[in-house]
Amino acid sequence: MLLSLVLHTYSMRYVLPAALMMGTAPTYVLAWGAWRLLSALLPARFYREVDDRLYTIYQSMVLFFFENYTGVQVIIYGDLPKHKENVIYLSNHQCTVDWIIADMLAIRQNALGHVRYVLKDGLKWLPLYGWYFSQHGGVYVKRSAKFNEKEMREKLQAQMKAETPMYLVIFPEGTRYNPEIPKVIADSQSFAEKEGLAILKHVLTPRVKATHVAIDTMKDYLDAVYDVTVAYEGTVDHKGQRKLAPSMTEFLCKECPRVHIFIDRLELKDIPEEQMYMRRWLHERFEIKDKDYVSWRIVRCYLKQNEIFLRTAVHGEEALFI
Repeated sequence: MLLSLVLHTYSMRYVLPAALMMGTAPTYVLAWGAWRLLSALLPARFYREVDDRLYTIYQSMVLFFFENYTGVQVIIYGDLPKHKENVIYLSNHQCTVDWIIADMLAIRQNALGHVRYVLKDGLKWLPLYGWYFSQHGGVYVKRSAKFNEKEMREKLQAQMKAETPMYLVIFPEGTRYNPEIPKVIADSQSFAEKEGLAILKHVLTPRVKATHVAIDTMKDYLDAVYDVTVAYEGTVDHKGQRKLAPSMTEFLCKECPRVHIFIDRLELKDIPEEQMYMRRWLHERFEIKDKDYVSWRIVRCYLKQNEIFLRTAVHGEEALFI
């Protein structure tokens, strides 16, 4: 009975962080609203700077729980600049924790307050968060034929005019990869086959519209594009079959011991400008993600000069545990 009680208590580890994150959200929004009113007569940059600082404070609390409280090991591969940059962040998407992964990288560049998202339109109805994300510079978009290119361009142009630092996060798949919803995966693969594109097994066929509008609109404002691949350890079995990625609750209960994040920093000059060619380029980037996801299921840790390193089975690279 005592063992059952201990296990039950451990499974409730998410209650404290959830209570604090949700409980402080109204206070945060009220503080932000007060500043919005007070700054109405001040230059826009003053509002933006304080808004970014407020966002940093709140998101730092969120990150404390998702990194320190859980004790998860965040393993970063590739070249993540230590300085701030105006970037578009392109990533695969498989669970709600993906939003937090962008924060994990941004805080290491002292750019946490600059994170802004391109989100599907339905999320604007999230209590408090949905409305605030838009106020913080986020962009809501509708899928396929309902996608409003003009509205997105105008929102991004307004941000550039205000000289807003941009760490713009886009999930080109448009929805989460979920092995428990095979129809979504099958439809994605069917579309790729119809269009003569490579069929992807561990990511969905990416949509190019939002990515193209963002890069085309901000090409003279951006420093780079970050191509990010996220792999949650334990989501591929020994046969190479995908398992469900952890939810926020499971993550906070330490159901995921390690997160592998590979970053490829891309120069704007290397990305095709026309949408047709950018679509092919984006699909090729996701082909790489598709192959890399499986390659990370087998890892070997070893000790070197009193620091823990990780060697990947396929790349033979070394990455410091952050």
